[in-house]
Amino acid sequence: MESTTALQHTPTELADDILRGADEIAEFIFGQRGSRRKVYYLAECSRLPVFRLGTVLCARKSVLLKWISGQESRVVGSIG
Repeated sequence: MESTTALQHTPTELADDILRGADEIAEFIFGQRGSRRKVYYLAECSRLPVFRLGTVLCARKSVLLKWISGQESRVVGSIG
């Protein structure tokens, strides 16, 4: 019975976690939708964790936050 409840909540949480389109990803990372070209550049050159649903570039907020945290720790580790 408990597993059924967990399954019912997963789709909503997943839908809330997904960013659809370079504009949404740019707004999440940079705070402005006008930085969509940066998203494409980072996806190509910096291994920004994105995926495609058809032709739409998508990303999960939770994965982007972990990726950013990893990038920060790499920089801090090389400085100190």
